[in-house]
Amino acid sequence: MTNRFVAAERALRTAAPHHLLDAVRRVLTDQYAADSVELFLADYGLTVLQPVSVLPQTLQPVSVHNSPAGRAFGAQEPYVEIPSGDHVRAHLPVTVRGDRLGVLTVTLPSAEHAEGCLGELAEIAEVLGHEVVVAERDTDLYLQARRRDRLTLAAEMQWQMLPGRSCTRPEYELGAQLEPAYAIFGDNFDWSASADRLSLYVTNGMGEGIEASLLTNLAINALRNARRAGLSIDDQAALADQAVYAHYRGRCYLSVLMLDFDLATGRARAVDAGSPQMLRLRRGAVERVPFDAQLPLGMFEETDYVIQEFLVEPGDRLVFVSDGVYDVASPGGEAYGDAALARAIQSTRLLPAAEVPRAILRELTGHRGGSTPDDDALVVCLDWRGR
Repeated sequence: MTNRFVAAERALRTAAPHHLLDAVRRVLTDQYAADSVELFLADYGLTVLQPVSVLPQTLQPVSVHNSPAGRAFGAQEPYVEIPSGDHVRAHLPVTVRGDRLGVLTVTLPSAEHAEGCLGELAEIAEVLGHEVVVAERDTDLYLQARRRDRLTLAAEMQWQMLPGRSCTRPEYELGAQLEPAYAIFGDNFDWSASADRLSLYVTNGMGEGIEASLLTNLAINALRNARRAGLSIDDQAALADQAVYAHYRGRCYLSVLMLDFDLATGRARAVDAGSPQMLRLRRGAVERVPFDAQLPLGMFEETDYVIQEFLVEPGDRLVFVSDGVYDVASPGGEAYGDAALARAIQSTRLLPAAEVPRAILRELTGHRGGSTPDDDALVVCLDWRGR
């Protein structure tokens, strides 16, 4: 059995980027007696699992919410479906370090056969996920497969800047989502972790379309450049502020909430340069955590930024939102606001961090009614476990 897993792993690692599905099909058919193998990737809106195949020949998308494959995706556990007849289908999460990519569905001869190889198949699905991430540098196949609709150019630029939509480490879990997924403008999030620290940035872009995306692109890359130079978050903010001001001369600016967490102690440092908000769920109570508001990046020349400190405790859930969430009005003109956000955070408290942003944004859609959103909406959820 070990040999067949090694054969599967080798086949994936040596396959051409656009032939990963063919490679996993061959090895699962030959080594695991699979009758069929399909790969589904979550679309940008996290509503369906899109089949990976050569267009225009393709399967139908599968719902994330009410399908066997969606059940495996949501629970992040293999799920064996027993349809009528002798065959069974094993749905296996395709996930890379907590980033939920999709589901590998394998049809097998019997339930007994599936039980005997389910663990190995789950590991193969994990290897496949890593190879998909690497392959995306060299092929558009998997990025195309994720699209339920066409992305606007601004949205294309925004999605390409993101680190992922979820991430898991022993100390924390992260999840994030942007809406409207296929037409976002300037909202963005970014994170990076080292052995001892987690950096998290929540960005509320100004403007619409390409101009908003270009502004955010400049600011995010300026922040990354300063972070990778080893600077503290206040100096990162100052350098990004200078970069944005040098280009726009104060005509455009960008709001960002920057946080730096010590993974060992839970001590956190923050720079609040604008409008993103942070709410905390601690021991069953939701409260907004206020910071001293400072100027957005690029509003004036050579702004100095000051760090504030706070402490996160094991069990804390932190939820970050852009103004496209808390300012959204109902058909009657009522803003979503802190009270509705607190209710949404309470109602999703049992969900894992990766599921929370999508659930809150669904509630926001209900509050908005049938109207078309006129601003981006960003939700980031951080579950803190500590060491």
